[in-house]
Amino acid sequence: MSRRYTKADLEEIVHLQLDNLNAMHDLLSIMKQQNELLDSANKKLKDEITDFRKKLYPVGKGRSKV
Repeated sequence: MSRRYTKADLEEIVHLQLDNLNAMHDLLSIMKQQNELLDSANKKLKDEITDFRKKLYPVGKGRSKV
């Protein structure tokens, strides 16, 4: 039992696939922006941690030996 598709059926299928591809493209663009924001936030956090550690443990001030 094979189904025969009309030209209109095939056009509708192609348009639905195109809509789905466009939606996936939009989602990928959003995910790319989110990844860029996460990278930026991670870099800022890393820099803040480095600065904090430098304040806690300044270089050149060794512990006195008793």
